[in-house]
Amino acid sequence: MRNPADLITWHGEPTPVEGRSVLVHAFTGFLDAGGATAMASRLLQSREHRLLATFDVDEVLDYRARRPVLTFVTDHFAAVDMPQIALHEVLDDAGTPFLLLSGPEPDYQWQRFGAAIVDLVRTTGTTLTVGLSAIPWPAPHTRPLGITIHGNVASLVEAPHTAGNIQVPGHIGGLIELSLSQAGENAIGIATHVPHYLGQFEYPAAAIAMVEALSQATGLVLPVDDLRAPASRAEGEIAQQLQNNEEFVTIVRALEQQYDQMAALRTGNAAGGASELAPEGRVASGDEIAAQVEQFLADMHGRESGDDLD
Repeated sequence: MRNPADLITWHGEPTPVEGRSVLVHAFTGFLDAGGATAMASRLLQSREHRLLATFDVDEVLDYRARRPVLTFVTDHFAAVDMPQIALHEVLDDAGTPFLLLSGPEPDYQWQRFGAAIVDLVRTTGTTLTVGLSAIPWPAPHTRPLGITIHGNVASLVEAPHTAGNIQVPGHIGGLIELSLSQAGENAIGIATHVPHYLGQFEYPAAAIAMVEALSQATGLVLPVDDLRAPASRAEGEIAQQLQNNEEFVTIVRALEQQYDQMAALRTGNAAGGASELAPEGRVASGDEIAAQVEQFLADMHGRESGDDLD
């Protein structure tokens, strides 16, 4: 492996922080359901910040998979919007600095990239690294969004976890958490559960839940007011789309019943049983939910393109 440190170009030094020093990483791409990770990253970066370091994207990105946008003016190419993986120092509302590593998820050299992050954490004196992600989840948008916190900091990891022992597709955020843990550094991940039928659309409510969980875990003061209005508009648009789609209304109700049943079981208040939570005696199967979710997405795309689907 070539020297991981050669991936990083430094442009400044971080401000020394007393107590806990936090690094947040938020990569867009694979685990960005509802665009929540990207929205959270933009919200954090909209605060007072300064550039500390950049990564050599030519080494780690596949441009043919995610082609940069070129601007053509009259008779010539005038500009190109090249992707960037960058480390910024950001100030929260209390004036506390923290580090934000953001950009597209690397395509290549994951082990070298992970080793570079371990070096970066030690170079900057970071005491807690937090990864942000958003995952599609079989839950309704009419219930509070779930959050899973995982990692090697027992005081911050929520229990009990229901996932058990599973295998999931690899992603750079998980690899960074694993690499840091193996190196003896503190690392956690915050995964927001986005209703799976909304995963292809911007869902600001998920970004709000993500940033609020980040604030709670780290003590950083990070208001989310700028996302309230977009979240309200998105909820209105979802309600409008559901008005003329009785099949999908049925699916949302089934998801609500499943959610309420699981919530009752977790709190030990399941005396009513499934029959009370599903009074019609039947909850839609996973295949039925998936099929009608696909139809809902097709209908939404049709309405956005102006087709009359009524």
